[in-house]
Amino acid sequence: MKITQVQQEKVENFYKGIIDKSWESDTFKASLIANPKATIKEFTGKEALPDNINVVVEDQSDSNVIYLNIPRQVDMGDLELSDEQLEQVAGGLVVTGTVVAIVTIGSLVGGFGAAALLDKYF
Repeated sequence: MKITQVQQEKVENFYKGIIDKSWESDTFKASLIANPKATIKEFTGKEALPDNINVVVEDQSDSNVIYLNIPRQVDMGDLELSDEQLEQVAGGLVVTGTVVAIVTIGSLVGGFGAAALLDKYF
């Protein structure tokens, strides 16, 4: 699975947009928590995620609580960086946060390729 820079930016923009809107609107946040798939569909304007994909949204904004998320274990052998990403790493630029976001999305989608899901749903 090769993740392009454009796809990485899509994930980052989607995630940032969802968080920003949740911070700005209690109504949106409540909707996202109660019915994440419908809210994401409305937010993105794209088709709904497949029925076999579950989305769990929890409000983790309480500064007095430490939240831990244990994601599904991903086979790192299936994760392939693009030539551009390899050049960035070779040049000393750290892309860890982006790769973690992609791995998280990859974990989220199970049998789907993360790249295909990104293009279709985000």
